[in-house]
Amino acid sequence: MRVFVTGATGFVGSAIVQDLLKAGHQVLGLVRSDASAQALAATGAEVHRGSLEDLDSLQRGASQADGVIHTAFIHDFANFEASCAVEQRVIGALGDALAGTDRPLLVTSGTGLLASGRLATEDDANASSFPRVVSERETEALAARGVRASIVRLPPTVHGKGDHGFVPMLIQLAREKGVSAYIGSGSNHWPAVHRLDAAHLYRLAIEKGVGGVRYHAVAEEGVSFRDIATAIGRHLSLPVVSKTPEEAAGHFGWLAHFTQMDNLASSRKTREQLAWQPDHATLLADLDEGHYFSA
Repeated sequence: MRVFVTGATGFVGSAIVQDLLKAGHQVLGLVRSDASAQALAATGAEVHRGSLEDLDSLQRGASQADGVIHTAFIHDFANFEASCAVEQRVIGALGDALAGTDRPLLVTSGTGLLASGRLATEDDANASSFPRVVSERETEALAARGVRASIVRLPPTVHGKGDHGFVPMLIQLAREKGVSAYIGSGSNHWPAVHRLDAAHLYRLAIEKGVGGVRYHAVAEEGVSFRDIATAIGRHLSLPVVSKTPEEAAGHFGWLAHFTQMDNLASSRKTREQLAWQPDHATLLADLDEGHYFSA
């Protein structure tokens, strides 16, 4: 297959590119900058210049491919609703380019947008009012039109070397505050997946997935937040402390909501449908490898 990948040089996207190439596929990757173009070309993938705001470039890329994997998103939290509006237009443009064909489209979403406090499954529709849900709603609308479009939900913690998500933020915060903290009992959970396992799932889904379904790239259904905080404290030789819900915002800032999230998620159906078997390090084992603390 020839696969068009947005976010091809990102943390997850670059791993997807490598997995596709190793399996013998051709990759056409969307890039904006010269540096990204050089990095992508060095992998053996083909460079496609453009951006998420340039819908024509996206449609040209999609029209040249046998399938599309969309992982890019504009992470501008100061203008988050505008970023979500761009996301809606991007998915619509990609869907229009694939309409009337059997070429697949995979769109990235997250388990963190699902209802908390219970085990979420692939059958759960997303009822959140958070603007980021537009990714799922637009994909579902395409599937209803007959486009072979599906959703890949990533957990809040996609870990591995080069991670710049929540875990590195917690590590930096612990360094700044002098303690590694959790809220209350710390018994809330984050699901997790290694970036290489997530990449492999995308490849399996583009090869043999069907339209109109949701896949969960979840290797661990839930790692307790207290265990994450404890691992961070141990590696930094810092005290591990509990904060009350009232203290959460003062300690964690805008991360407070996420540190209290109880986001158990299953991938049973995904594993059965795609024969996906994650086999890379768990989150806590990855932390114990030390690369998160080497800076």
